[in-house]
Amino acid sequence: MTAQINGNYLEKYAIAYAELVCNQFFNGRQFITGQEIIQLTPSAQVNFFIIKRLFELWQEELGKLKSSPFFDYRDIAVHEALTQFMNVLSRRIKVERHHLEGIVQVAVQKSIQVATDPVTFYQHEVAKAPAGKINEYLKENKKYYKWNEKLVTSLIDKAGIGIEVASYCQAIEMNFKALEGSLDATPELMATLGETLVFDLVTYGGEEIGGQLAAEEKSSQVEEEEVEPIQGTLDTRPDQEDSSFPSTNEDANSPVSPPPTTQELDAVRLKALFATESYRGMKGILGELSESLALNQRFMFTKELFDGNADLLRHALKSIDEVATFEEAVALINGRFVVELGWNCESEEVLEFMQQVYRKFVS
Repeated sequence: MTAQINGNYLEKYAIAYAELVCNQFFNGRQFITGQEIIQLTPSAQVNFFIIKRLFELWQEELGKLKSSPFFDYRDIAVHEALTQFMNVLSRRIKVERHHLEGIVQVAVQKSIQVATDPVTFYQHEVAKAPAGKINEYLKENKKYYKWNEKLVTSLIDKAGIGIEVASYCQAIEMNFKALEGSLDATPELMATLGETLVFDLVTYGGEEIGGQLAAEEKSSQVEEEEVEPIQGTLDTRPDQEDSSFPSTNEDANSPVSPPPTTQELDAVRLKALFATESYRGMKGILGELSESLALNQRFMFTKELFDGNADLLRHALKSIDEVATFEEAVALINGRFVVELGWNCESEEVLEFMQQVYRKFVS
C-alpha cells in the first residue's frame, strides 16, 4: 500500500471500539466464554482474530510447559494425554474484561488491515510461520481468516511454490492481481465494523483509500441501478413468468435440465477409511459430540461447513447425539446438511467432521 496510514487514528479507534464492545458485554458479567466471543461483535473477522490471539497465547504457555527438562513430552502417552487435556481446556475458556480489552484492540487493527491492505497483512502472516512450515501454518490458521482469505488459502498444499517466505509473498501479490475483482468488497467489510463504531477511511488513509473505496461503492450502486430496468421489462409482460423463480408448471414441450447429481457420504466407505487409524487415543474416546469437540474444531466446522452459523452446528451435533448408530448419523447428515449446505464430501473439513462422528459410535 502506497498511501500514508494514520496510525494514531487507527490506535485511537481500536481503543474506543474495544471499550464500547466491552462496556456492552461486561455489563453485569465477569467472564466471556469462547462461544460468546464468536458472536461478540457484528464483525466475524474481529471475533475470529480474538480467538486466534487466544490460541497464540495458549501455544506460548504450552511451549513454556514443554520446555521443562524433567519430563518427556515426546512420549506418545504424554502427547495423547496432553492433547486430550488441551481439548477439554479449550471448551472452558473464561476471559475477564481487563484481559480481553487489549486483545480486542489488536483484533480490530488487524481486521482493518486485512480489509484495506490484504496483501501486506497476509505477507506478514506467512513471515510469522516457523521456518520451513509455512504450509502447515496456513493450514492450521485458515479457519481464522474470514476476509480475503483466498489470497492465502489457495496456496495451501501447492508443492511447486517452494518453502521460502519470499516465494509465498510473491504468490500472494500474484493472487491479488488475479483475484482482485472477486475479493471481498472493502466497503462491505468495513460496514460490519461501522455497526459498532463508524470508521473514517479518509482520516485513516487519506483520499487515496477513502476516495477509492467511495468510488467502488458508487460503482456497485450503479451496477445495481442498471439491473432494475431489465427486471422492470420482465415485469411488464403478463404472459412471462418471473425468471428469478423456478416454474411449478410442467411443460412437456419445454426441455428440462436434469437435477444435479447429489454427492452423498457413504457410511461403509467412511468406516473402512477411519478403521485404519492405528495410533492410540483416537478410537472410542468421544461422548456427546455437542460437548466433546475442541474449540478450534468448532471454529473450523462453523466456518467451513455450517456457513458461519454456530447455532446450526450446535443443532447438528445434538441431532447426531440422538441417533443410535454411525449409519444413522451418516443418513441424517446426508439428509439435512450435505446437499443443503453444499458440502464437498471429499474435502478435508468434511472428512475431519465425519471422523469425529465415527469416533463417537465406534468402540
